[in-house]
Amino acid sequence: MNLKSIAAALALASLCATSVHAETVAPLTFADRLAQAGSPLTVRPEGLSGPGAAILSEAMDASRYVLIGESHFSREIPAFTTNVCRLMAPGGLTAMVVEIGPEAAGVVNARLRAPNREQQISDFMTSHPDAMAFLNGRDEGRTAADCAGVAGPDFKLWGLDQEFFGVSGYLFEQMLAAGPGPLARAQIEALAKQERTAMQAALASGSPMDLFLFKVTDATLDQAGTAIDQDGGDRAKALFAALRETRAIYQASQSRRGDPNGRRARLMKRTLAAHFAEAPQARLLMKFGAYHLYKGYNPLGQRDVGNFVAEHADGEGVKSLHIIVAGARGALPGYNGVGRPMSVQKFDATTGKDADWCKDVMLARPSDTPPGDWFLVDLRLLRSADLEALTPEWRALIRGYDLAVVAPELSASTVLGADVP
Repeated sequence: MNLKSIAAALALASLCATSVHAETVAPLTFADRLAQAGSPLTVRPEGLSGPGAAILSEAMDASRYVLIGESHFSREIPAFTTNVCRLMAPGGLTAMVVEIGPEAAGVVNARLRAPNREQQISDFMTSHPDAMAFLNGRDEGRTAADCAGVAGPDFKLWGLDQEFFGVSGYLFEQMLAAGPGPLARAQIEALAKQERTAMQAALASGSPMDLFLFKVTDATLDQAGTAIDQDGGDRAKALFAALRETRAIYQASQSRRGDPNGRRARLMKRTLAAHFAEAPQARLLMKFGAYHLYKGYNPLGQRDVGNFVAEHADGEGVKSLHIIVAGARGALPGYNGVGRPMSVQKFDATTGKDADWCKDVMLARPSDTPPGDWFLVDLRLLRSADLEALTPEWRALIRGYDLAVVAPELSASTVLGADVP
């Protein structure tokens, strides 16, 4: 056999061996890929550390907009957010964008740096029950104040949402303080009187359905609106429009008619667009319920404010970083009635009917991970895989978020200004 024949035979043998080897190597399972994309993350009051912290820091440094999609009213996620603020602040941080209304954000901003901030918010909530959501939480408020402390004197909260359903009395106070003309003033004072009666009934029953926002008729509001249009002035007109938009969203949600989620998302986009027009170079930290911050369509079939920010960033040639933060198990509070402390419910996202994607993440943690460590999954590394082979939940998560962070346990925060401690 000549040299050419020998070389050809060796090449053929090598190719066959390679083919046999390739056939015997099984592809990685999704659990394997999830483990490869994961990194432990230590979260402490003094800061973040571990392999996950390096991934998070690098991704944030490259982003103008950092979005945290969360489970509401825990103690741990606000503490995590405070550490994110500290990491962002040296590169500039204009505002923290939150899931409350603009008027509620104004209330918090006015008290954000006060030494007795918690007492002032508590007093406000006692005087105006259910006038604000989320930022009446003790831990949420502390995070906002800590962010203001590290970000500098120009830092503010931007509220994008509709106002909360107990806000009517506060809005009427602000309308009257704006100095409306006699026609508008008479109508606003009449509405404020009705609101006080409704609030007393709601406090007695605990039912938000007894609040002014749900009790007032369209005819009554139309009559007041006509007077406010005549001599109310711009500020009163804007506040009255906010009241009516808030009412429309809650009514649609309560009646299950129309498109309350879509209407709410469009309101938040319009409000954020107005902020962008005033501060086009703003660097933002956003913190909303997880469904709001997906890129593309969220699990409710909405293109929400997270998608709006992603597209806005693309148009500017900058980056947005979308982080979903959840807990594997623990306890979280829920709404429990007008002016009342929240009820607390235990949950376990790794077992039974509550099980979700967090179960897969916890199973992907290395066995030697310290029990208190969190776990970060870089979802960007999973996008090259065959997503159609995954569950709909995982497909949406991988496409909608860049990083997923799971705390081993969440505990319940408390609200300020409730009628009992």
